[in-house]
Amino acid sequence: MRLCICFVLLSIVVCASAGNPFRFAWDALGGAKDMYRAYRDMREANYIGADKYFHARGNYDAARRGPGGAWAAKVISDARENWQSGVSGRGAEDTRADQEANKWGRNGGDPNRYRPAGLPAKY
Repeated sequence: MRLCICFVLLSIVVCASAGNPFRFAWDALGGAKDMYRAYRDMREANYIGADKYFHARGNYDAARRGPGGAWAAKVISDARENWQSGVSGRGAEDTRADQEANKWGRNGGDPNRYRPAGLPAKY
């Protein structure tokens, strides 16, 4: 509950400081949708070694929407990695690699850099 309240307050502050708060909020919502689509596709593909590709793709798609999308991608990626690093036990190295892929996609890098051979073209 506390995290949700912090997210809402931070959203209000960021939106208020943006040039067009409605556009920022709309882009952020679309960015969250892009991140969810990448997560859903990752789960559906269930393809070993494709994790980093879907991280980069979700962040890339979200950031292309504009500052709101990039902001949503960063918030969602950071929250997921913070939660995952404490729960999954995969370790700091996996978290670091995931964050590298997240940043690569958010900065406009081609997600196919992380695409594993044999991943169906559908993704």
